[in-house]
Amino acid sequence: MDRANHYEAAFEAYLREQKLPCIAVDETRRSALGDGFVKSLDFLVVPEDGSRLLIDIKGRRFPGGPPKKPRYVWENWVSREDVDCLLQWQECLGSDSTGLFVFVYELAPSIRLTEGTADMWTFRGKNYLARAVTVETYQRWMKQRSPKWETVCLASDVYREIVQPFSTFARVESEILWPA
Repeated sequence: MDRANHYEAAFEAYLREQKLPCIAVDETRRSALGDGFVKSLDFLVVPEDGSRLLIDIKGRRFPGGPPKKPRYVWENWVSREDVDCLLQWQECLGSDSTGLFVFVYELAPSIRLTEGTADMWTFRGKNYLARAVTVETYQRWMKQRSPKWETVCLASDVYREIVQPFSTFARVESEILWPA
């Protein structure tokens, strides 16, 4: 976890607010896993049921793009390495582990969501929204975004169908709504 990264700091504040036990992982170095080194997780969260949520935070703005020409797309790209490493962590930590990409969206001040929208919170004067998808589901539906940068993404319609509020996985009592 990089506390200088406002998306990760905001998510950590959200976890504390929800009273979810978590470990913020120091990602300044790669972690040893088996015979090699892999990208570290951002958080390990342990809900009341004892499962383990292995979390890789992906911070995005909504809407994206330049202020004069905003793009109202829920960006969801990750690197191929992100997918591979999260799958390795999940395999290493066992069957009670779920690898999750948690997309933390910083919402522009003009974005108004329904009060009570699941996993929406304010941190340091900015509004955030957390949406999650399991690494296996992501892998099943991903398509290449950029060969040069080795990134993948989900088609917008697929993403909207499969993504869920983070609280669904953490089993936090929260109303489940998806913003328009």
